[in-house]
Amino acid sequence: MQTQMMMPFQTLESAQEFIHLLQRETEMAQREIESLIEETDQPPRRIEALRLALYKLSQLRTQMEASGRLLKDLRSLRDLMLRESASR
Repeated sequence: MQTQMMMPFQTLESAQEFIHLLQRETEMAQREIESLIEETDQPPRRIEALRLALYKLSQLRTQMEASGRLLKDLRSLRDLMLRESASR
């Protein structure tokens, strides 16, 4: 159990899967917050907080997209190195 906590992602693929799940959840949360903002009976302070949450979700989404690209690059490099070592 302790080892699993220290290494939650055993492979690049499992980390990539997590990134995809997080991206999907942030998109769902963003749509939900946008619909809450459109409700006309929201107090101004709540709308301000919802807009801040949208901004933070946007930042998170940008980071997840970058992380997804980095993981893809790492997988490509790993595969390239494995092919090179297999050909020797």
